[in-house]
Amino acid sequence: MTSSTTKPRTLTLGHSPDPDDAFMFYGLAQGKLETGGWGFTHVLQDIQTLNDRALRGELDITAISIHAYPYVADKYALTSCGSSMGDGYGPMVVAREPIAIDDLRGKTIAVPGLMTTAFLGLNLLLGKGAFNHTVVMFDQILDCVASGKADAGLIIHEGQLTYQNHKLHKIVDLGEWWKQETSLPLPLGGNCIRRDLGDEAMTEVAGILKRSIEYSLAHREEAVEHALQYARDMGTDLADRFVGMYVNEWTVDYGEVGRRAVAELLRRGHRAGLIPKVEDFDLIG
Repeated sequence: MTSSTTKPRTLTLGHSPDPDDAFMFYGLAQGKLETGGWGFTHVLQDIQTLNDRALRGELDITAISIHAYPYVADKYALTSCGSSMGDGYGPMVVAREPIAIDDLRGKTIAVPGLMTTAFLGLNLLLGKGAFNHTVVMFDQILDCVASGKADAGLIIHEGQLTYQNHKLHKIVDLGEWWKQETSLPLPLGGNCIRRDLGDEAMTEVAGILKRSIEYSLAHREEAVEHALQYARDMGTDLADRFVGMYVNEWTVDYGEVGRRAVAELLRRGHRAGLIPKVEDFDLIG
C-alpha cells in the first residue's frame, strides 16, 4: 500500500516572472538543492493569474497575494517562508502630474489585478468604491498611464524603481502609508501549499522552499545574475536593490512581526468590507 506522498513526486510551483521570485527559487530552478525525491515544475505567471488559479486549486504550491488568501484558506495553507514584505515601501500610485492623494478619488486608476494586495491597500487608503479602475497587466501600467489611457496607475514589482523613466510622479507609496498607520511592514504576498498534500508533506516541502531562499541569500551574486533575466528595465545594481527590498529576513520566516502584519491587514480588510473574515491562519514550516 502506498501513501499519497510516496516519492518521487513532482509538484507544480507557481511564481511571478519578476526578479525577487526568480531570486528566491534560484536554488530549486538550477538544481542546487537536495530535495528528498520531490520534483518541482516551475509555472511562471503574473500574480493575478496565480491568484485566479489558486481560487480553482490548480497548483500544488503557489505565490499568492495576501489579499487573495482568505478566499483560498480552505484549500491552501501559507508557508512560513516566502513572504514579500514592504517595510515602509511598497506598491505606488503614479500619475503624469503631481496631484494630492485625495484627488485620486473619482479618477480611473490602472491596477494590476483585483485580488492583488496593492488593490486591497488602495481601497483601504481611498475607501471602497472611491475610484474607478481598469485592470492592466502589471508590466504595461506605466505605459498605460504615460499614454493617457488612465489617470493614474497602481504599480508593483520593479515599476516601483523605474516609473521615473516614464516621466511619471509618485502620488503615494502604500507601504509608506501602511507603516505610518500601523508601524508594521505591508505584507504583499506569500507562498501557499495545498492542504490535501497532508501535514507531513506540507512541512517537508516548505522546508525545501526555505532552503532555496537561504541558498540564494548565501549565493547572492549568482542568484541575482539568474534573476536578471526577469528584470525589465534594470541592470545588475538596480535588480540587486529590488531583490534586497523584498527578499529578506521576513522571506526566510514571517517571524512575530510578520505574523502581526498579516493579521492586521486581514482584520482591516474584513472590517472595511473588502475580504472575508479569517479567524486564524496557520503557517507551515
